[in-house]
Amino acid sequence: MQPTSVFFIADAHLGVESAEREGARTARLHDFLDSLAGRASSLYIMGDLFDFWFEYRTAIPRRHFGTLARLAKLRDAGVDIAYLNGNHDFWLGTFFRDSLGIRTVDGAVTVEAQGRRIWLHHGDGLMGGDLGYKFLRGVLRSRLCIALYGLLHPDLGIPLAHAVSRWSRHSRGDGPLRPDPLWREIAVPAFEKGHDAAMIGHFHHAYERREPNREFFVLGDWIDRFTYVELTEGRLELKTWPAPA
Repeated sequence: MQPTSVFFIADAHLGVESAEREGARTARLHDFLDSLAGRASSLYIMGDLFDFWFEYRTAIPRRHFGTLARLAKLRDAGVDIAYLNGNHDFWLGTFFRDSLGIRTVDGAVTVEAQGRRIWLHHGDGLMGGDLGYKFLRGVLRSRLCIALYGLLHPDLGIPLAHAVSRWSRHSRGDGPLRPDPLWREIAVPAFEKGHDAAMIGHFHHAYERREPNREFFVLGDWIDRFTYVELTEGRLELKTWPAPA
């Protein structure tokens, strides 16, 4: 039988800590990825797989080789993989497409599978307010900013980006999830465009809301929660890896 399940993950933030400190959770993610061959038709990585990603013309971050090797192995096994950029790994270049055969997506995407029509987005920048962040987001994603950063040697640029990322996370904190505004401002507009499900990452909380003919999921993370969504036989389920005993 051909594998038919579709999987959705977000927010592993690999590289946010030293390799030694985050070794256990990286191994847990790799175990999950290794499990997909033979049972997954598609995998959607919905942003912030890495706490930082930047491709120089002749170099990529070497620390993530093990993760990249597993993604390449999945592609060789016939698993279709799409990578939606997040707010930490928005500088996705051509490496994933040309070297690994992974589709990269900037913004939202619609998935039509198993009779479902699912709207996906990393989740950042969708809520009202926070104009300062939205302005900074536009600056960081500009061609000028990318070109200027590319002038830094990788041995300087990559540690600098990780330091800024850690400072940003500590300064903003990890507050409680406010699901009702997310439903109104993100999920409902997706339903009004003909989707029967909406799914985001970014908020690092696992959450689901089901109503007749429409479902909304926040994917959680692979830092503390190790959650993902699986689509099988038309049903979406929020799960934890590994499954509780």
